[in-house]
Amino acid sequence: MTPSRSAPPLPQSLVPEGRAESTDDPPRLATTSVAARYAQPISIGPVYRQPTYRFQSLRHGCYFLQWRPKDTWWYRFNGTMRVERHGAGTTASGDLYHHNAYIIQRWPSYRFVSNPDPSPSAGIPIFPRSGYRYYLRVTGILEWFTIGSGFTLRFERHRFDSSSNSWTNEGEFSAYMAFKPAPSGYPSGATYLEGDLKDPVGTDVGRISMGWVSPFLRKAVLEVDRVSQSEYPADNGGGVDWADVYEAVDWDVSVYESDTDLSEPSGEFWSDAEMHAAMLDRRDSSDLDNEWRYHLICVRRLDSTSRGIMYDAYGGDSNNIPREGASIASHWTIPDTSQWGTVAGERFGAAAAPYFRTAVHEIGHAMGLYHNTADTGFMNTTGTIAASAGTFPGNVQWAFNGADQRRLRHMPDPWVRPGMIPFGQSYGSTPVSPEDRLDLGEDLQLSVEPLLDSVPIGAPVRVRLTLTNHAEVPLRVPDSLSLKTEHVRGEVVDPSGTVRGFQSILRCIEEEEMSTLEAGESMTHDLTLLRGAQGALFPAPGAHTVRVSVTWELDGMPVRVAGKGSVMVEPARDQSHASAALKVLSAPDLLLTLALGGDHLDEGVEALKAAMDDDTLAPHYGVIEAKRVGRRFKDREADPAKALEIIDDKTVMSPSEVRRMTTIAKELPAKERKKKNRASGLRAMKKRAAGADALKGEVDGLL
Repeated sequence: MTPSRSAPPLPQSLVPEGRAESTDDPPRLATTSVAARYAQPISIGPVYRQPTYRFQSLRHGCYFLQWRPKDTWWYRFNGTMRVERHGAGTTASGDLYHHNAYIIQRWPSYRFVSNPDPSPSAGIPIFPRSGYRYYLRVTGILEWFTIGSGFTLRFERHRFDSSSNSWTNEGEFSAYMAFKPAPSGYPSGATYLEGDLKDPVGTDVGRISMGWVSPFLRKAVLEVDRVSQSEYPADNGGGVDWADVYEAVDWDVSVYESDTDLSEPSGEFWSDAEMHAAMLDRRDSSDLDNEWRYHLICVRRLDSTSRGIMYDAYGGDSNNIPREGASIASHWTIPDTSQWGTVAGERFGAAAAPYFRTAVHEIGHAMGLYHNTADTGFMNTTGTIAASAGTFPGNVQWAFNGADQRRLRHMPDPWVRPGMIPFGQSYGSTPVSPEDRLDLGEDLQLSVEPLLDSVPIGAPVRVRLTLTNHAEVPLRVPDSLSLKTEHVRGEVVDPSGTVRGFQSILRCIEEEEMSTLEAGESMTHDLTLLRGAQGALFPAPGAHTVRVSVTWELDGMPVRVAGKGSVMVEPARDQSHASAALKVLSAPDLLLTLALGGDHLDEGVEALKAAMDDDTLAPHYGVIEAKRVGRRFKDREADPAKALEIIDDKTVMSPSEVRRMTTIAKELPAKERKKKNRASGLRAMKKRAAGADALKGEVDGLL
């Protein structure tokens, strides 16, 4: 059994024999209540004076699931079973968490005490994330009803490895589930079943039970905080609100507005670091082991994008707990062009429909969903929908695409639950993995060129990407090759052959801009590589190969282009360099400091300081420190003068970093820029801009 990083396949719709199985879930109306859609199990009394036949069925909703392994009293597995009843039959899935039957009480004396199960009367149970063990993909269940005493439940059991976020299919298990009266504590009229569980070879492995607790499949909380100038995205202005959105996918989501007076750290623009810090400081609860809590911040403007972002991923995740928060910008101005229909020229927060749609879109990312261009539903991007047929926003489909609905109902808990699997891993055959994309290598060339042929160990590696159109016709390509878009990923192969991957640090912005690359034209962008999901990308001396791929959709077809380059990593030159290199290679937060700046990541700032104190590494980290101090953070003002003084002739900078430093330098009056140390920093920037005439001229204009 080989572990897989892709999610287990979702369960199929199970239909009664003789009925054709539908490949698509039927549409679900947001205006129909859960209570109205799903009635009590059918029960019919005496017929023709014959013995009473009781027609029994499974009730739609969430069941408290428990497996008590045989021959052990110390632990059991608790979880939920989601039973979705729909026009085509039944679809079901489940999750199991390890639960110790006893825990150690330390006061007033050491002893074992009972660790109770969750109460079914409380509705859908929530379990500690660290206890997650299995996903159950149901392959056999009661599709409609039976007059017997029960039915055979069958499911594939997929074991989860939290260290690698991978899954292992342990085969199909089965149990004959008999209907029984629900124990005390269950809701009135609850459906309850028990059976002996058999493993794939038929061995009895314990007792399994499932009892209905809610008409919903999942439960969560969404807290919304905002600055006073930003609107609360309550609904679409046309009768669709948060309750309608989530009830349509069988989620019980409590949405509420909390703080309405967030303080803007330093002006109306918010950085990703500032939003994450505000979430940690202002949210009402952070106990993700007792509730699924998502957090939405409404601000006037965003640094990294225009409309919205789920910033809590990769570079935006300063506490390494993924998918907790998202943000939208109320003061973005919608372009005043015909494409934007009836809201052209409006301020975003004043345009209820697209503003609310973007809020749902970003929380969809927090729930593990990616962009989906199959229709004009929530997970498509606003710009794409505006460019689609019909008048925007009247052409918006106020629902999740059918495939995304199925994912929200039946993906494993770690995929959709905040604080578990990081954003960006493949959830199966959809979306198409990069290996299945059409390779455009004959028409487009991607060159990967390190800025320096060799770097000292511990230094980041700066790489220039150049995408060239060799076709005879223009081609639509991503507007940017930045790691802040969702198009770029890659891997580094070290001298021993170990492969470590990296990918976009922000893959969940609301817009997905494209541009036209004319025949014979090129576009360039710089990447600064330091760490990936498996740790430091360049942890040892020797030759390293950097492979990069860019993926997107072209006329509905998933495509990609790939390239590679090489860089030599030099060994430590002295004890000071060795100590500093160890510090930076061992500090995961240094990548976040590089990406976000700010002062809130103590470990990252400390590692950056260690690099700046070493003569060998300081030139490679100088511009990173300069950008950090040159950008505001919360109560600390930006210090562009100090930023320029950090730069000197030895500082290693890519053209993109020179461009960013130019923006910082413009904040200084001309008289201040001409002071000795600052002017020398500008001259060093001009030297690093060689080959980019426009950028060189821009720096020259500051001197």
